[in-house]
Amino acid sequence: MSNDANTDANANTNTNAIPSPTTNSDISASFDDPMLKEIEEEQEQELPKDILEKKRKGLLRTGYTTGTCATAAAKAALISLISRGRELPSSVTVTLPKGNKATLQVKECIFNGDDRGEYAVCTVVKDAGDDPDVTHGAEIVARVEWLDGEPERIEVTGGKGVGVVTKPGLGLEIGKHAINPTPMRMIINAVREVASEHLKQRGVKVTISVPRGEELAKQTDNPRLGIVGGISILGTTGIVVPYSTASFAASIKQCIDVAVAMGNDTIVLTTGGRSEEFARQVMPNLPDHCFIQMGDFVAYSVRQAAMKGIKHVIVAGFIGKLSKAAKGIKQTHVKGSHVDMEFLADVAKECNASMELCRQIMNANTARHVMEIVMANNLQGYFDSLCRKVCERLSSYTEDKVSIECIMFDFDGKIIGRASKSMKEVYI
Repeated sequence: MSNDANTDANANTNTNAIPSPTTNSDISASFDDPMLKEIEEEQEQELPKDILEKKRKGLLRTGYTTGTCATAAAKAALISLISRGRELPSSVTVTLPKGNKATLQVKECIFNGDDRGEYAVCTVVKDAGDDPDVTHGAEIVARVEWLDGEPERIEVTGGKGVGVVTKPGLGLEIGKHAINPTPMRMIINAVREVASEHLKQRGVKVTISVPRGEELAKQTDNPRLGIVGGISILGTTGIVVPYSTASFAASIKQCIDVAVAMGNDTIVLTTGGRSEEFARQVMPNLPDHCFIQMGDFVAYSVRQAAMKGIKHVIVAGFIGKLSKAAKGIKQTHVKGSHVDMEFLADVAKECNASMELCRQIMNANTARHVMEIVMANNLQGYFDSLCRKVCERLSSYTEDKVSIECIMFDFDGKIIGRASKSMKEVYI
C-alpha cells in the first residue's frame, strides 16, 4: 500500500498511519509501481460487462472515504458547538488532500449544553459511489468538545467502532486508534479553519466513532493485522474510485509488512478463504498474520514478498488457479484467463500418461474435471509436477530470491500435490 506514514509535527495530535482492510476501498496506492499498473490493466478483464462498460465510458460514480466523512462530521459538529446549537448544518464543504472541495450531507447534528459541559455530535453516512465497499452506508460520527485551559491544542481520537492497533508493521503506534494521517490532517485543518479564533483561548477534542464499526471490521483484514474493535479511518485522496485494484494491492503489501515487523520470514499466500482454511490445518503453528489472501494476484504478491525481505513463500490452492500460475498467468481470475487444457495435457504427457489419457484431459470441461480424470487413472506425480511448475514460475518473478513452496488441495482439503524450490544463494 502507498500508505502515508508521515507523522504530524504537532505533539498534541494523534498521528497514526493506518492499514487497509481487504474489502475497504478507501486507500489507494501509487501507480508509479509497474506491477500495480499490470494488475490494474488485467483486472479490467474480470469486471462484469455492465461495470466494465461504465468504467470505460467514465460513468462509474465515485464516493468518499471514511476519512472525508469523518472530516465532514467533525466540521459540522464544530460549527454546532461554536454556535451553541443555533446553527446545525445539513451539509458541509471540506477540503480534500489535493485541495479540491467536496460537499457532504449531514444526516444528524445535535448540540448539548448541560452541567457536564458543552459538546456537539454530528453524523455523516458514507457513500462509496458505485464501489462495492464494505463500509458503504456506514454512519461516521464525530463528537466535538472544548478543552478548557489548553489553547491551540487539537486532539483527534477514536471512539466506539474505530479499531485499536495491537501489532507493529503498519507505521502505527500500538494502543492508538486506527486513524490514517491523511484524514487526521484533514480533520485538524478543518478544525483550524472553523475555530482559529477560539483556539487562542482553548483547545478542541474530536472523537470519531462508527456505530457498526466492530461488525463491519469482521469483513476486513483488520483482525488479522492486529486492529481490534472496529474499522479504520482511511483515505489518501479522500475519494473512493470504484473497482480500483489499488486498495487490494495495498492490503497485500500491508499484510506482508505486518509479518515482517512481527519477525516472521515465512508467509502463506492463498487465493481465498477456503484454501486458507485448509492451509491453516497444515501449518497450525504459523501465526495468524502470516496467512495472506492474495486473491488472484499471485505474481504481484510473491514479488512484494521478495521486496519486503520474506525468505519463504508457501502458495496454497486448488488445481484451477494453480494450473494458471504454473503456465505463467500472473492474474488468475477466471474471467481474465482460462484453464489451458492443452497445457494440462502436456503435463500429463511429461508424466508418461497414455495418449488416450492425454486426450481425455484435453477434452475435459474444467480443471476439477482434469483432477478427477487424473485420480481415476492413478497418474502418479501429476499434481506434484504442476506444483513444481508453479514454484519455478513464481521463483522467476522474484529472481530466485525467495524459497517457494506450492501445496495443492483437493476440494475436501487433502493435499494432492506438493513441491518446493529453494532460493538462490547470494554471496557478497
